[in-house]
Amino acid sequence: MREDLVDLMSRALREGEKARLHAPPNPWVGALVVDSSGVVVGEGHTQVPGEAHAEVVALRHAGERARGSTLVVTLEPCCHVGRTGPCTEAILDAGVSRVVGALADPDPRVAGRGFAALREAGVEVVTGVGAELVRTSLAPYLWQRVTGRPYVVAKVASTLDGMVAMVDGSSQWITSAEARADAHLVRAQSQAIVVGAGTVRADNPSLTARLDDVVLEPLRVVLGEAPEGARVHPCVEWRESLPGLLDELGARDVVQVLVEGGPRVLSSFVEAGLVNHLVWYLAPGLAGGSGSLSALTSLSTSSISELRRGRIVDVRRVGPDLRVDLEV
Repeated sequence: MREDLVDLMSRALREGEKARLHAPPNPWVGALVVDSSGVVVGEGHTQVPGEAHAEVVALRHAGERARGSTLVVTLEPCCHVGRTGPCTEAILDAGVSRVVGALADPDPRVAGRGFAALREAGVEVVTGVGAELVRTSLAPYLWQRVTGRPYVVAKVASTLDGMVAMVDGSSQWITSAEARADAHLVRAQSQAIVVGAGTVRADNPSLTARLDDVVLEPLRVVLGEAPEGARVHPCVEWRESLPGLLDELGARDVVQVLVEGGPRVLSSFVEAGLVNHLVWYLAPGLAGGSGSLSALTSLSTSSISELRRGRIVDVRRVGPDLRVDLEV
């Protein structure tokens, strides 16, 4: 039976991923309502902030079929009044007999109280089902709720030997159109993008996320001063410490921030130990190190014992390029 629950949780996780772009600062949760014969009679995911959470959407979908059912949900139901009412009350009102959850919500307003409230009301509660899968999906949200700072994703597009610009400074385009499109999805999953003033002066980027016909505009942050008339405006111009920047972005409810700056900016974030996840696009080209600019040109490692190591969590082809995902 536990294996069946894991399959259902995987389906709930896929449902929750549908909310990845619009749910923050709320978590992108998925929920299923399963009747006594094992048939899914309702499903839903988190709506935009201020609208229904996944549990409520799934229960509405199920209607009267929710009575006596099992609710499978990727994150602990909320039990407090925020922009919406408590999901725990909606679950009890619907007559759900069992709740299967993957993870407790670290938000201090919840933090185990949702599961406890359901148990106290006589609902059977099973937790930890598919926890590792859900933890990976919700990593940015979990990190932000625990630390108060956004989850930091850094992005690099380089040649196979790690170069991001040639001897003459040219860099557009090292990677393919397919890789650049994939990178726009990473942008869209982030509520803020950080670049250096040098990148703004050199490339004049707009730092929007373009997905088909949809254009999203994350909060744009420039380390230093953005020239007047640059396409990055309006933006936050930041001249203080990087930890201070993360504190400020956390206070602004930024769940994930994307560092897209040049080699010096990327090196400074890595050197400070502030990067959680690295997305590295590798083009099948070789530039050589003589005069070319490396992706981490400002980073220095004195000995092999001090080598910064991470864990490769995914490698896949994107067009002719490779995308390597590294947990730092």
